[in-house]
This record gives sequence, structure tokens and C-alpha cells, in this order.
Amino acid sequence: MISYGLAFATGSFIYTLVEIAWRGYTHWSMTLTGGACLTVMYMWNELLASRPAPLKWLVGAVSITLIEFVVGCVVNLLLRQNVWDYSNLRFNLLGQICLSFSAMWYLISIPAFSLCDIIKKIT
Repeated sequence: MISYGLAFATGSFIYTLVEIAWRGYTHWSMTLTGGACLTVMYMWNELLASRPAPLKWLVGAVSITLIEFVVGCVVNLLLRQNVWDYSNLRFNLLGQICLSFSAMWYLISIPAFSLCDIIKKIT
């Protein structure tokens, strides 16, 4: 259980830093989203331990995309916080997710799953 807590804390911290580096600011919901994303990836890393890495990276990208979609629908559309809006990008869904960011999540999943391995070793 400690490993899942560490995954959440690490994901929260790193996602917040990435947001600040990328956009210059972040929103509290992104901190929670980052924690949720790495926690889910940690779970997948355990469940898919014997599977090829590219499959894990794809599952990671899909997971992050789905989490972002749910958070975006709640935070941006329902609560009207306007944290992000991808409606000006091609292949977006309700302005909350888009194909180009899903591709980026695939690439980010590569070091993220390595980070999950490190968390598993130290806990």
C-alpha cells in the first residue's frame, strides 16, 4: 500500500512540475490528476509485468488520456474552471483531450513505467 501512496505523491509532484514548465502555471486539479495517473500506471505495471514494454506504454497513454478526459469534463465543463481547452487542436474530443497529447502521453509513459519500477524496488 505504501508503494501506491508513493506513486500518487510522485505523480502529483512531477505532473505539477511538468505543467509549470510547459504552461508556466498549473491548477490544483492537475496535481491530483498526476497522482491518479501514476498510481494507475503503477497498477498496470504490476498487472502487465510480463507483457512487452510498448504494450504497457500504450496502456499508459490510454489511461492518462481517459483520466484527463474525465477530469476535464468535471473540472472544465461541469465546474467551468477553464483549466485547459484543446478545442482549437485537430482530433479533439469536447476540447478536453486530443490525439497529439495522447501521442505525447505514450512517450511520457516510457520513463513513467521506469519510475514505477523504481518505486516498486524501494518500497
